[in-house]
Amino acid sequence: MLDHVAMPASDLARSTEFYLKALAPLGIGMILEIPADFTPEGTGGAVGFGADQKPFFWIGEGPVAEASHIHVAFTAETRADVDAFHQAALAAGGKDNGAPGLRPHYHVNYYGAFVLDPDGNNIEAVCHAPA
Repeated sequence: MLDHVAMPASDLARSTEFYLKALAPLGIGMILEIPADFTPEGTGGAVGFGADQKPFFWIGEGPVAEASHIHVAFTAETRADVDAFHQAALAAGGKDNGAPGLRPHYHVNYYGAFVLDPDGNNIEAVCHAPA
């Protein structure tokens, strides 16, 4: 079982603003902000997003590989939450990478939506519950 995931952000403030808006419909918010003074030398600050006071998704200021192809999927309770995530992420400046809908090639109830974040990472919300 994973405890948390971290990935670099080329512009921490811009990515923080994006994730604040995009993840809000999923009940995920900013839990912790770590200034650069408290991170390893040569790295910038970091922001932890999560729920119930537990950060599980971290972004940290740092260089982003041009073709990193990072993919992160967040669990959504309902299909409406997936739709709301997609709308919020697009409104926050994300780029559509797959509109909300069923992906039966994964499994019969796989309902997901995909956006590219400010650094081009593929961010998904997925609901596995039946309609």
